[in-house]
Amino acid sequence: MNLTETAYAKINLALHVRRRRADGYHDIETLFAFCEDGDELTVDPAAGLSLVISGPFGEGLSAGEDNLVLRAAAMLREEAGVEPGAAIRLDKRLPIASGIGGGSADAAATLRLLVRFWDVELPPVALQDIAARLGADVPACLVSRSCRGEGKGDALDLLDDAALAGLPVLLVNPRVPVPTGPVFQGWDERDRGPLGGGDPLTAASKGRNDLEPPARAMQPVIGDVVDALAAEPGVQLARMSGSGATCFAIFGKAEDRNAARAAIENRFPDWWFLATFLR
Repeated sequence: MNLTETAYAKINLALHVRRRRADGYHDIETLFAFCEDGDELTVDPAAGLSLVISGPFGEGLSAGEDNLVLRAAAMLREEAGVEPGAAIRLDKRLPIASGIGGGSADAAATLRLLVRFWDVELPPVALQDIAARLGADVPACLVSRSCRGEGKGDALDLLDDAALAGLPVLLVNPRVPVPTGPVFQGWDERDRGPLGGGDPLTAASKGRNDLEPPARAMQPVIGDVVDALAAEPGVQLARMSGSGATCFAIFGKAEDRNAARAAIENRFPDWWFLATFLR
């Protein structure tokens, strides 16, 4: 048996940072959306747990026990009392430290994959508990559906998928890493107000990403990416995702998205591009 699972790319349509918490995290309000594409994980039978990483962004990544994929596998194995192991292969297709899920999406995909592979029967709350222990974004990545996140981002309310599903989206990364911790540390601690409700795209358009200013201060090229996307015809929303440096633009038509990619890639051929759709 050979099973595969996609670690869907995550984008934050809006991300409001409200306050710094005593535990070192921040209280946020965010709108998560997920793309149809992402990293790919495959699993085969094995006595123990192992991980092999390949793909365009796999070089230099640790495949040891500290990797979130193996941590997720070990935690699920213990929680479910599973004896067999798993030989996991990760095809790393998305840039690392880029604000679109990364290791969190890989860990979540590992949980979904191994639940099927080991034929595990655990209540959803138990899987969400494992996800929350792995990281603040992992619970959202586990469901990989449009949702609103509060608290650390792990208190989730699912949204109507029909509001966003199928919308063309273009992801662009200028190939600069932006570590999440320093970006949050660069937040100016000013609460600029709550994230609105209602239609998610409208709410996002009226919102903001409070991490964009500190990320731009670290990597000014992020501003160039957002400006390039926002200037293209047919754009409904252009913004940086998460803590950066990946930025996105949502379009009403796939042909406008494709034209935007061609135009921007012609000017900036060294940037990374992914033309996809929201789930």
